[in-house]
Amino acid sequence: MALSDEVLDVFADGGALSQAADQFRVREGQTQMALAIADTVTEGGQLVVEAGTGVGKTFSYLVPALLSGERVLLSTATKALQDQLFGRDLPRLLEALNLPLRTALLKGRGSYLCLHRMGQARHDSGNERGVAHALAKVERWALTTRTGDLAELPGLDERSPVIPLVTSTRDNCLGQQCPQFKACHVNLARREALAADVVVINHHLFFADLAVRESGMAELLPTVRVVVFDEAHQLNETGVQFLGQQLGTGQVLDFARDMLAAGLQQARGLVDWQAVAGTLEHAARELRMVAGKGWPGTKLRWNGAAPEGIAPTQWQACLDTLRRAAEDAAEALGTVSELSPDFVRLAERAGLLVERAAVLAEPCPPEAVRWLDIGTQVRLVQSPLDIADAVRKRVLKAGGGEPAGEGAAPGRAWIFTSATLGDDPQLRWFTEPCGLDEARILRVASPFDYARQAALYVPRDFPRPADAGHPSAVAALAAHGALRLGGRTLVLTTTLRALRSIGDALRERLRAAGSDIDVLVQGEWPKRVLMDRFRAGADAGATGCVLVASASFWEGFDAPGDVLQLVVIDKLPFPPPGDPLVEARTRRLEAQGRSGFGDYSIPEAAVALKQGAGRLIRRESDRGVLVVCDTRLVAMSYGRRLLAALPPMRRLATGADFEDALDALVQPAG
Repeated sequence: MALSDEVLDVFADGGALSQAADQFRVREGQTQMALAIADTVTEGGQLVVEAGTGVGKTFSYLVPALLSGERVLLSTATKALQDQLFGRDLPRLLEALNLPLRTALLKGRGSYLCLHRMGQARHDSGNERGVAHALAKVERWALTTRTGDLAELPGLDERSPVIPLVTSTRDNCLGQQCPQFKACHVNLARREALAADVVVINHHLFFADLAVRESGMAELLPTVRVVVFDEAHQLNETGVQFLGQQLGTGQVLDFARDMLAAGLQQARGLVDWQAVAGTLEHAARELRMVAGKGWPGTKLRWNGAAPEGIAPTQWQACLDTLRRAAEDAAEALGTVSELSPDFVRLAERAGLLVERAAVLAEPCPPEAVRWLDIGTQVRLVQSPLDIADAVRKRVLKAGGGEPAGEGAAPGRAWIFTSATLGDDPQLRWFTEPCGLDEARILRVASPFDYARQAALYVPRDFPRPADAGHPSAVAALAAHGALRLGGRTLVLTTTLRALRSIGDALRERLRAAGSDIDVLVQGEWPKRVLMDRFRAGADAGATGCVLVASASFWEGFDAPGDVLQLVVIDKLPFPPPGDPLVEARTRRLEAQGRSGFGDYSIPEAAVALKQGAGRLIRRESDRGVLVVCDTRLVAMSYGRRLLAALPPMRRLATGADFEDALDALVQPAG
């Protein structure tokens, strides 16, 4: 039986999928997507699918991939989605399809317990009481875990200071020289991945491996014929993080500290470790001082020999000093490398510092951009403008990205899917920076009845986004809606500054109204805690919640049902104009005779706006209102393009219409 026929049987009414999915019903779009993927798996090549919310894209790609009999690699945007796919969706579907396939979960080394470093941390008397308590908890869990995946440890905050103490990095991993190598959880995960039929990874791991070829994928990828990237809209921004060059003063100071500790412990008296480490630390601090003061998160343009505002001779002198200090460290470590594998790894780290300092002292390549990240420490960054070249040369070309000719064995199948991949029929926002010039494009609309389920309100009489009173007005509108709904409100902001202003103003307004609605603000608690607390806020008898969030909450936050009924977006999410990467991409388009605003800024805003709006309606039974507190959406000519990118919600023209919509949400659905 052809793969497409098998897929049709599974998605038919009463088919195997009805046993795997709660409240399954036949969706034309879901079946259409699954058949397109089946064709691509059979023939090879590239397929890009934008599947609207509610299509059921996970089963659309899993069913043909699993039925194909081919080895499959699945990549998701985050570790949380990775865990959901591996722990919930895959087992349920394999059982329904009665397929005895081996599955494996593979993350980056920072997700796994390092037994060697845990042992070192245990003997570090400098640990604070809180860290020591968390370490004891990790040690008890280490006795029973099979995988060593820290996501399995209940109650461990992802921001816990114990995590860097009990995990390894590429810099400090000892590899085969480690005394715990045989029991290493990272190596166990890699071995299981190499033996599995279906491997679940994440985009960060994929590109980290593409950059350094040491995360296990160099062995894994050549054996896989079907590769699926879910939440593919994040691929480009994830990839550019790994495919450039970075050198941070914090990285240098960490290296100096590790070298000093190892030297004094294992080779005391053979090298003046204090002097070698001190020279490195001094070079790092000099570089930090030359960078000057700036708000955390400030990015200095670096278009010439030095970042803006810094004398080129002074800057180059600092880079030279740092490079020479790293060379001296490498030479010193070379004299004792036979004493311990620690010194071999430290010498490699020193060589990497030398290499990066040398690269960043040279002129920036034309298809890249440089900047200086200012914070407590500084970070020197050189980034490609996109991943297109790397994907064409190092992914598709290496893995067979073209459909097979007649009579030839099919090439590799590459599937890229997300709910949001652009605002034009060819999805150029996604395909151009990802180098997918030859990909087949499929757009599958959401099955939701947005005109019935949701409404869009853009308040006309509202402060302009740049006005000082804008955050207060957003807070007032959100507070009013939350009071009417008993919480159930998500406020999405475009900046961290607005996040804090709106959060503070919301608390004041709700307190003044005598309400016990809880205001949750991103950054005050771990993301997982915020999401769980918000979802629990709609339970019977529980206090309602308002969540004020930015950045990662614009996507990947799922609160179906009556838990969330009002989404408030403070401003149109245009890319920040002062960002060096944004400026460089805009200049490149204008050099090609295109419009930086029309061909970059508007598509970026459209995709982000669509992602934020997508938080509102997650099921066929959901109802809600989306408010965009930015009059440019209806006053400016480009607003029509942004409105067209949003789901087809009914429009609310006046404040009275908004009040009526809130009243309707309070009433039982009917």
